[in-house]
Amino acid sequence: MRVIFAPDSFKGSATAAQVAGALAEGWASVRPGDEVRLMPMADGGEGTLDAFEVAVAGARRMPVTVTGPDDRPVETSWLLLPATNAAPGGIGVIELASTSGITLLDPLRPLEAHTLGFGQAIAAALDHGVSRLLLALGGSSSTDGGAGALTALGARLLDASGHAVPLGGGGLRQLSSVDLTGLRAVPQGGALVLSDVTNPLLGALGAASVFGAQKGADAAQLAVLEAGLARLAALLPADVSASGAGAAGGTGFGLLAWGAEMAPGSAAVGEALGLPGAVATADVVVTGEGRFDAQSAAGKVPAYVAGLTRRAGGAAMLVAGGIEAPSDGFAEARALIDLAGGLDAALAEPLRWLREAGASLAATRPPERSGRTARE
Repeated sequence: MRVIFAPDSFKGSATAAQVAGALAEGWASVRPGDEVRLMPMADGGEGTLDAFEVAVAGARRMPVTVTGPDDRPVETSWLLLPATNAAPGGIGVIELASTSGITLLDPLRPLEAHTLGFGQAIAAALDHGVSRLLLALGGSSSTDGGAGALTALGARLLDASGHAVPLGGGGLRQLSSVDLTGLRAVPQGGALVLSDVTNPLLGALGAASVFGAQKGADAAQLAVLEAGLARLAALLPADVSASGAGAAGGTGFGLLAWGAEMAPGSAAVGEALGLPGAVATADVVVTGEGRFDAQSAAGKVPAYVAGLTRRAGGAAMLVAGGIEAPSDGFAEARALIDLAGGLDAALAEPLRWLREAGASLAATRPPERSGRTARE
């Protein structure tokens, strides 16, 4: 059989490449004769640069030092993709997780964390002369509506006295006016925001209400963040109800106001990898993520991969650290916490239990036989 391993990362435990490799090792221990292919995925969050670097020949890491979400310098990079007819200056891929991400903070700073570094990396790509931008959202540490990124790109966010408001979502409560006259232009080929979050900016399903607690905000701080985002929304030219405006603490909204457009992150990465074509000839496709929950069905990697696989007539299989939503769309599903006997054990040795999951899934397939399979 032809088997593809196309998981997202298990955030905080293993990269997408490590997950794919461990699952494949487990599968091969049971079915060594199968043809396997590793195609680690991402959805616009952590690991997106890695996925594009693997997928696109000639991609180059461009080192840059930016201001991290807690004001400390962060040594990171953006990715330069080769020039095309549509993008003669090349394409810049910038990942929020590596510039302003939550993994860069300890402790969390729900009111003070910001996206300035993300904007600085975007500016570095513009300075290089790229013709198009791919902006990967996900793994955000802040709820600043993209205010920090816009500041780095030349916007001025001012209080009633005409002074710059403090960085971070908490600073937006002082916001009185926005001056966009110095804001840099979107490159000629446009800017595409890669995210599989569909939340609006404000309200019960908005950036603060849904994701603020994950970034350390208590009830009182959530109210402050929501009020700050509302002040920002009243001053920027973008639709607060747009799908994805609430992505990355509202950074999606700020980028829409800049002139960027939204795109499904999983699909964009999958197209770059050539995943649709590969899946078309596969018998089994194994995908997964750290936690499979209600949000997973909204277009994250497992849902995207499963959809491709079903349309191609193959069998989609799921592996996740924990499975908290129905997995009816998959032929088989395995949760590492079940295999390991608990969360702590699964987190302690994720690669071991990923190998066990791969072996367990392989054991569900018919015994190996000589000759070509029916789908070939």
